Amino acid sequence: MNKAIKKLAGQTAIYGLSSIIGRLLNYLLVPLYTRIFIPEVYGIVTELYAYVSFLLILLTYGMETGFFRFAQDKSKFNSVYSTILTSLATTSLLFIILIRLNLSSISEILRYSEHPEFIMWMAIIVSIDAFTSIPFAKLRLQNKAWKFAILKLINIAVNIGLNLYFYLLCPKLEISNPNSLLLYFYNGNIGVGYVFISNLVANIITLLILLPEIFDVKFDFNRKLLKEILSYSWPLLIAGFAGMINETLDRAMLKYLVPLENNPMVQLGIYGANYKLAILMTLFIQMYRYAADPFFFSNKNEENARELYALATKYFIICGLIIFLGVMLYIDIIKYFIGSKFHEGLKVVPILLLANLFLGIFYNFSIWYKLNDMTRYGAYLAVFGAAVTIILNLILIPVYGYVGSAWATFICYFLMTLLSYFWGQKYYHVPYKLKNSILYLFLCLIIYFTSTYIKPETPYLRIILNTILFIGFLLFVYLNERKHLVKIIVKK
Repeated sequence: MNKAIKKLAGQTAIYGLSSIIGRLLNYLLVPLYTRIFIPEVYGIVTELYAYVSFLLILLTYGMETGFFRFAQDKSKFNSVYSTILTSLATTSLLFIILIRLNLSSISEILRYSEHPEFIMWMAIIVSIDAFTSIPFAKLRLQNKAWKFAILKLINIAVNIGLNLYFYLLCPKLEISNPNSLLLYFYNGNIGVGYVFISNLVANIITLLILLPEIFDVKFDFNRKLLKEILSYSWPLLIAGFAGMINETLDRAMLKYLVPLENNPMVQLGIYGANYKLAILMTLFIQMYRYAADPFFFSNKNEENARELYALATKYFIICGLIIFLGVMLYIDIIKYFIGSKFHEGLKVVPILLLANLFLGIFYNFSIWYKLNDMTRYGAYLAVFGAAVTIILNLILIPVYGYVGSAWATFICYFLMTLLSYFWGQKYYHVPYKLKNSILYLFLCLIIYFTSTYIKPETPYLRIILNTILFIGFLLFVYLNERKHLVKIIVKK
């Protein structure tokens, strides 16, 4: 068991290399954007990337998890891979054509009639993301974590490099050397559009690099197999789409529900910028899921599988709580990653951190329906969460603005976690270590509120106090978990 947990931790760390280093590099764009864009312009970035999240779920329609489920049989690997990849290529291409044919009307509906090109660029970006999700899943299944990480980092490096080129280098060259060849591809009137152009170019380059990985198997499209995979995966589409409603719909709704006199695009920009301060929790969940999905499936038939899942969940919660404290106890420093005109939204950061922690716990608790081929229950859970999200946002946003959105997100994930736990214990009992986890959660909250209540006047004293509190939490956890931790670290 300890060897398996150690392997999961190792895989998580490697996937985290691409996620953490890449996102931290990408995160440097947030200080850039929040200093060169006013809040309502940054609101455009926030809104359009919220739509991308929805569309990515729609265009992958549960096929990534379906691939992990059906590709376990090595004799069918080529057929499964080829069938899913062909299906995604077809639907992604059709989506691009559909958007192009209806670009004018879609742009008007979304209130971007002056910049329909933004919509077209985003359509191509999300289509490439959907198609390449399977080659990346193949790398994960084959435990090629380093190759996965390098390819992800290349994508991020290109994106960041182009952003720096368009937003820092070119404006300076326009003043100092307007005849420079480096300005050949630059048009200052595009403005915020270069955010999307940079992403688009990075995705195209990633697709080209992935071509050998895509074509290194013998293609064997199987229509009957496709129906079987779709039967397994379609509930995951519903679950994923509803889940994305929980994650991003608030950013789409703010524009329409905040009264005009309260500047909806300004609130959207402030909310989006402060959401980025919860990025460490989001990153941790993402890199954990990259490793956990194949890990859970590959250990399904092990005798101690359920105890293994329980142990993984406990350590996931501990790591999540450490991240929460690390961000909130040092928020006086972390807040400078966004421009000062966005700081009024800092009050939503602890709410969003806890919301995302419960989302991660929900992912752990929800493994039961994937392992038992009961994916329709995942759809039920996600639809329940989507209903909660929509109702709460409709009630809270007009009154409390983006703060209402943050609370709606937290309540949604908390209720989904509870429902998944009780439902899962009925169909697939896992002996989760809830007493310890709840103890750590309460201790974490006590430390946070203590730090908030006892707030020395000088920044240095605040940092010293918060560091003492942080170390105290780490020490408490270590003393309680040292026996298991030593076994995991030492076990070969």
